[in-house]
Amino acid sequence: MKNEPKGPRPRKAFSPGRIMLYSILVVAAIYYALPLYIMIVTSLKGMPEIRMGNIFAPPVEVTFAPWVKAWDSACTGLYCEGLKVGFWNSVKITVPSVIVSIAVASVNGYALVNWKFKGSEFFFAVLIFGSFIPYQVMLYPLVIITRELGIFGSLWAVIFVHTIFGMPLLTLIFRNYFAALPEELFKAARVDGAGFWGIYWKVLVPMATPIFVVAVILQVTGIWNDFLFGIVFAGQPNFPMTVQLNNIVNTTQGIKEYNVNMAATMLTAMVPLVIYFVSGRFFVRGIAAGAVKG
Repeated sequence: MKNEPKGPRPRKAFSPGRIMLYSILVVAAIYYALPLYIMIVTSLKGMPEIRMGNIFAPPVEVTFAPWVKAWDSACTGLYCEGLKVGFWNSVKITVPSVIVSIAVASVNGYALVNWKFKGSEFFFAVLIFGSFIPYQVMLYPLVIITRELGIFGSLWAVIFVHTIFGMPLLTLIFRNYFAALPEELFKAARVDGAGFWGIYWKVLVPMATPIFVVAVILQVTGIWNDFLFGIVFAGQPNFPMTVQLNNIVNTTQGIKEYNVNMAATMLTAMVPLVIYFVSGRFFVRGIAAGAVKG
């Protein structure tokens, strides 16, 4: 009897299924990358070159003047201070909102899994139900609440609202992730005398880096790209970058500077893109790990 080769049968390099898969992926990549390419090349052109009409052609003469103007002196209505003011407003909104919402949600998820209390399931159901209510429905009540708290029209109002709306989804994510961890770790820590905070800081947090990265990406992307809460709650001096971008793009006075508009759009999108590309591998790991148990 002849010795037959062991192992899986070699696959064809260009099978019909693989050709179709890669064709779909290439088309999808072009679909999503083409607008980004147009924004980049347009932002690097001067207006005379843009008026020639070929939006797909790379710039004949590269210029960064549109980027400088978008950052430093583009007009957002009556003010010609560029995006720099909105950028720092967005930073002041995003950093505390992300830290507070993730800190509270991670403790909520940990408590709902490992320290169940009477009514915990009802509390969790109400929290998740809140995440399905459209933001627009709750705008007016939140305006009243922030007014009564004396923070309406300030950065604190936007931080408060983003923290509230980030809590339900983040709590669900952390709860699922902690539920997927071996229960023996929690029991062993209890036997060793660790309490609520000891287990949280010394056992769970060091193991939860991927899910914390997922939470940071979700929150930073959502808060940084937000327009609605910024324009309603912040007040004119505190408008975030997205609101100022809208004002730049929709300015109707003078010549429409498409290169400045594209540069302003790229500047606004830069922070979420950088964060995602730096920590994208943790995002996939965290989502996969958090989906094991519900």
